[in-house]
This record gives sequence, C-alpha cells and structure tokens, in this order.
Amino acid sequence: MNRREFSVGTTCLLAATAMGLPGMALAQLKKPESGTEYQVLEKRAAVEAPPGKIEVVEFFWYSCPHCNRFEPQLEAWIKKLPPDVAMRRVPVAFNASFEAQQRLYYTLEAMGKVDELHGKVFQAIHKEGQQLNKEDTILSWAEKQGLDKARFKDLFNSFMVASKIKRASQLQEAYRVPGVPALGVAGRYFTDGDLTGNMERALQVVDFLIGEARKAR
Repeated sequence: MNRREFSVGTTCLLAATAMGLPGMALAQLKKPESGTEYQVLEKRAAVEAPPGKIEVVEFFWYSCPHCNRFEPQLEAWIKKLPPDVAMRRVPVAFNASFEAQQRLYYTLEAMGKVDELHGKVFQAIHKEGQQLNKEDTILSWAEKQGLDKARFKDLFNSFMVASKIKRASQLQEAYRVPGVPALGVAGRYFTDGDLTGNMERALQVVDFLIGEARKAR
C-alpha cells in the first residue's frame, strides 16, 4: 500500500508485486548495501523489545493484498527466529479510513487473540470478500469468531487501544514508511519490497540487519 494509493484495487506497494525477478537468485548472494536494499534512519526509532533483544517490526494493513500474500512467508520466518530477536506487528494508517483496522488488530492483541485470529482477518477480507473496515462489520465478524461482543466493543473504543494507535503512527513516521508490507530493525534500519525487489529478499536483508544490530550491542 503506497501513501498515494488508497484503493484496495490498486497497488499496495508497486515493487512488492515482484515475486521472483530474473537474476534475483544472483542478487540474493550479494551483501546488502545501505541506501540500496536498506536504509539507515538518521534518528533512531523507539523500540519496545526488552533489553538484550533485537526488535523487528512488520508494518502492515489488513486490506493490502500484498500483506496478505506475504503473511504465510513471514509466519514461517518468525518461527525460525533466534531467541534474541523480538517480533512485533504495527498496523499502519495512511489516512483516517485505516483506523478501524488498527483498532481491530490492537483489540485482538488486548484479548490475547492475535495468534488465533490474525490470519483469519486476512482470510475474511481477501478470500471471503468481507468488508472489515468499519466498527459494525468488525464487531459482527468478532462475534462470529466466538469473542464476547460487548468486551470487544469496549476494548475497540478504549483509551488503551487509542494510545497504541498513536504510538503506531509515531513509529510509522519515525521509520518513514512509504508503503506496506515493510520491515524495521532495531529502531535503526528499514527495508521493503521496493528497495529489495521482493519480500523474500527483504527478509534476507532483515537477517543481515539483525546481524549488524547484534554486532553493535
């Protein structure tokens, strides 16, 4: 999802559509270079990882088809992370219409249901054609998942969730996220499919950046 493109039917992130460019196998053997396949932030972004942990952030939007396509690949990568790496997801907002889905994610998080239902949100939107972009449709979906509708609604509209949305927006700006899916590392590095050519390569770059962050500790 690019900042200038707000329709689900348009490209989320132009370069993220590349799923295997010619010559990419050769490119993947090369050491990532700053300014080419990743960027170094001028000012470090805030991290929430515990001391001694290297934080990796995924910036996403539920209605983005490329985020949906990237999700299984990301899940497989997360399962192989070493103990000193902490992963967190941050739902973005490029305009006010994104806020309902930010609230959806942080409400699931508050209820301890992200692991169970995060993937099902993508499925509902991209496979079942549900429009989970307003409070009423989101509440209806949550109830069908067996969640307490009243509690979900209270959390959805809570100060706690609003505070998390505010911090998410601040982090999005700190990393200067131009589109999704995108990845931040250690509050210092940023990469995405636009920089790397595809998201498979972006994860390889993140592996490299985790190593660089580990050296700097």
